[in-house]
Amino acid sequence: MLMVLCLAVVIGFRDTDVIGNAYGLAAITVMFLTTCLMFLIICAVWKRNIFMAFLFVMSFGSLELLYFSASLPKVHRGGWLPLLISLALLTLMLSWHYGTSEKLAFELQNKISIACLVSLGPSPGVSRVPGIGLYVMVPKVSASEKFLVCRIAPPEFCLFQCIVRYGYKDLRDSNEFEILLIEKLMHFLKHESNGEVQSPIHITDALATRNKASGGETGGRKKVVFQVLGSHDKEEMELMEAKEAGVAYMTGNTHVLASETSSLAKKFAINVLYGLLRRNCCRPAITLGIPHTSLIEVGMVYHV
Repeated sequence: MLMVLCLAVVIGFRDTDVIGNAYGLAAITVMFLTTCLMFLIICAVWKRNIFMAFLFVMSFGSLELLYFSASLPKVHRGGWLPLLISLALLTLMLSWHYGTSEKLAFELQNKISIACLVSLGPSPGVSRVPGIGLYVMVPKVSASEKFLVCRIAPPEFCLFQCIVRYGYKDLRDSNEFEILLIEKLMHFLKHESNGEVQSPIHITDALATRNKASGGETGGRKKVVFQVLGSHDKEEMELMEAKEAGVAYMTGNTHVLASETSSLAKKFAINVLYGLLRRNCCRPAITLGIPHTSLIEVGMVYHV
C-alpha cells in the first residue's frame, strides 16, 4: 500500500520540486509538533521545571517556526498534499472518538442495574441451564485487584462478579482462564463458608507451581481435580457440576446508528465513518481469545 501511494504521488506530480515542497512541509510540521509535545513530556512525565520546558520549546521551536513560515508560500505548489492527508486522518480519528463517546453515553443511560438482573431470577419465564455463564466486561480496576470475585445476589441465584486485570503483553489462554476462575470461586466459597473475610488471592503463583510440578507442560487440554477436605458445600458441588457441563462466554455485539432526527453530518459521521472503522476493528472475542464454540453474542442496536 505504501509503495502504491508513493508511485501515485510521483506519477501525479511528475516534478521533484513539487514533491520536495510536499515533503518539506510535512517534515517541518512533524518536527514542530514534536517540540510542542516535548513541553508536556518535560512538565508532566519528567516533572521538571516549567521554565526549563519553556526554554526548550523557545530554543528549538523558534528555529522550526522559521522553516515552517518559509514552507507556507509553497502550499499551492505541492504543500497541500500533506495537509489534505492530515485532514483526512483527523476526520477519521474525530469520527471514532465521537462515535465511541456517543456509544458510552447510550450505555450509561440504558444501563441495567444488578437489582433488576437479580429480580429476573425467580420469574416464571426464566429457566436455568447447566453450565457456567460468563458475562464478559472490561472494567477499569486498580493495579492491586488482580483477580477479584464477589457475590452480587443471594446464594440461591449462584451469581458472582469477577474482575480480572490483564497486562497488555499477557498471553490470554481461555483454558487457563477457566481453570483460574474456577479455582478462585472455590477459594471464595471456602472462605465464605468459614466466615473469613475474603481478600484478593494471587493464584497466578499457584498455577506456576502446578505447571512446575507437572514437568513444565503447558500445552494441550488440562484437567484439574479439586480436592476439598471435609464435607462439600452445596454451592461447591453445583460449581463442580457446572464445570463439567461447560463454560459459555456471553458478550455484546453492538451496532451504533444515528437516530432518524439526527443531522446529515452526524449520520455521515456515525453510520459511514464510525461504522467503517468498527467493521475493520478486531472483535473483542478475538482479542480476549474466547473460543468460538463457547461464545454467545447478544446483538444490540444503539440509536444515538
